[in-house]
Amino acid sequence: MGKVQKKIQLELAFMKECPGESQDTPAKGAELPAANHTPERPATEHLMEEVVTRENVTKAYQRVKSNKGSPGVDGMTVSELAGHLKEHWAEMEDRLFTGTYEPQPVKRVAIPKPDGGTRTLGIPTVVDRFIQQALMQILQKRWDKEFSPHSYGFRPGRSAHQAVKRAKDYIKEGYTHVVDMDIEKFFDRVNHDILMGQIAKRVKDTRILKLIRAYLTSGVMEGGLVSPTSEGTPQGGPLSPLLSNLILHKLDVELTRRNHRFVRYADDCNIYVKSERAGHRVMENIATFLSCKLKLRINKTKSAVARPWERTFLGFSFTRGTEKKIRIAEKTVLRFKRRIRQLTRRIRGISIEQMVAQLVLYLNGWKGYFGFCETPSVLHRLDSWIRRRLRSFLWKQWKRGRRRFVELSKRGIRADLAAQTAGSTHGPWRISSSPALHMALPNSYFISLGLPLLEGR
Repeated sequence: MGKVQKKIQLELAFMKECPGESQDTPAKGAELPAANHTPERPATEHLMEEVVTRENVTKAYQRVKSNKGSPGVDGMTVSELAGHLKEHWAEMEDRLFTGTYEPQPVKRVAIPKPDGGTRTLGIPTVVDRFIQQALMQILQKRWDKEFSPHSYGFRPGRSAHQAVKRAKDYIKEGYTHVVDMDIEKFFDRVNHDILMGQIAKRVKDTRILKLIRAYLTSGVMEGGLVSPTSEGTPQGGPLSPLLSNLILHKLDVELTRRNHRFVRYADDCNIYVKSERAGHRVMENIATFLSCKLKLRINKTKSAVARPWERTFLGFSFTRGTEKKIRIAEKTVLRFKRRIRQLTRRIRGISIEQMVAQLVLYLNGWKGYFGFCETPSVLHRLDSWIRRRLRSFLWKQWKRGRRRFVELSKRGIRADLAAQTAGSTHGPWRISSSPALHMALPNSYFISLGLPLLEGR
């Protein structure tokens, strides 16, 4: 065995201590030894050796650990992954080198969609998520540079906000109609042969090809029964987004060849044109292309040719008028209000401090994404509405007139106004907008509890 190969083998030993654990000397058997064999390697490429380098697998472990997630079919949790790898990594590495590693089936889970219905996820085991992550890191580094600049989903350095901004630029340039295409059950209907053909053009290591094919056909478990998978890339694994970008790269190339203005985020693709007639022509032509070349179908009920402000793109839409601005889509606002109503129900038996703490978790995440909009008046109205919900909650908690009078009085409301408000026959929502309650529970009170503002910082 040459010096270079020995060095490679030594580097393949998994970390002595996983991140976040004690740096003391590990117990016997805790450290994973390097493989002690000469791996079977294709003559043209040693890609698997890149996948299992110590640096790459350490990074993969850290990502899987930070992402957390549910157990797969074997029940193993993320917290148990480090111990499992320390004990079994040498055997797993050997199987990866020899091309004999077999993934376990994914666990099928249905989650509700924001607009109704359910979305099916395929949850791989924690070990398979770890291997997929390691594989994805190497492949993405190689493939991403060839992907289209019009593709923004699941790519390093790219975001949904950039995609929405690019769409706005097209609209400002005079492309006043959008071809909003929804690919029907995209992740469930990806053709394995077409996908593997695209991968084979870029990967010559047969072990990598065999491993990816194994992940595609590993099957799904539902209700204790395993069903085979002959098509699709189940959502839920680290590798799926990269494979979806690869197969839709052919669509990007075709749209670029036809000189279309388009933005794609995963399977969400919008094409911008200058007339409704052109839009319908483009829709028909691209539907034919998807059907013939990629074996995918357009969902006709969810796709449309329309004005951009009539459609939703990644949760956003656009304003009418001369100065086009990015706004939060109406459906997004409705979903937001539905969630806030659940968190601020008046019958919840918790304190205002507990309620605000729960709101903080949701509002900070929501603001981090939708605060990107260019219509702050919407955020201002939502801030006011949330505070009114909280005032209603407190008024309901105070229950009786005597308690309400005392609470208003100790907050500086003069006796006559406090008595008048406490004795009102109006319900909590009506009272929540009264002068007395606004003075007793000012905006500064909710800010002092930690309630974040959607508008501004």
